[in-house]
Amino acid sequence: MSKQVVLQVESRSETGKGAARRIRAAGKIPGNVYGHGAEPTAVLADELQFKALISKISTENTLIDLKVGDETPKVVLIREIQRHPYRSVILHVDFFEITAGQTIRVAVPVRLEGNPIGVRNGGVLQVIRYELEIECLPRDIPSAFEADISGLEIGDSLHIGEIDTGDVTPLEDGSLTVCAVVAPRVIEVEEEEGEDELSELDEDIEPEVITARGDDGDSEEA
Repeated sequence: MSKQVVLQVESRSETGKGAARRIRAAGKIPGNVYGHGAEPTAVLADELQFKALISKISTENTLIDLKVGDETPKVVLIREIQRHPYRSVILHVDFFEITAGQTIRVAVPVRLEGNPIGVRNGGVLQVIRYELEIECLPRDIPSAFEADISGLEIGDSLHIGEIDTGDVTPLEDGSLTVCAVVAPRVIEVEEEEGEDELSELDEDIEPEVITARGDDGDSEEA
């Protein structure tokens, strides 16, 4: 089961772009908490605390006890983190409140373990899927699915249906590929046509032999 962590946030009354800029300038992150049919709750989180939290968890499937002020904690998932395109700044975060006893859809990371035989023999590992989408009760969310790929040879592949997911069933087709070991690509470099023609031309041209002129009227005296 996925671990559960705690995050303290505060409610906020200011909304809009101007308010969001002021909040970020004060070292906070504006956010919203959404629920099933409920009005969203505007909150703000401490930037340093939030960054420290998400550096230690899988943001897609980790349950968070979200404490809004002195209220009873809400069990939430992080639904979206908006980041600045080139600066290390989080612009906004959305949380989704979980309802007890109701299934939810989440993405669970796939951890590939081992060095495949095919890679040791010169092959290349291609990873197609890094996570699997599942539907389950919140408390049953796995932290990750692990798969040993050390036995894969060149030409072998691992499919969703071959991964041990316990009591949780992935929503995607079990025949879909997670990863494969393929033969390395060999790129043949062809000589350019111009170089071939120049080489052939060089072979057809005989060197010119320059000899000293005799003592005729055209030669110069030393």
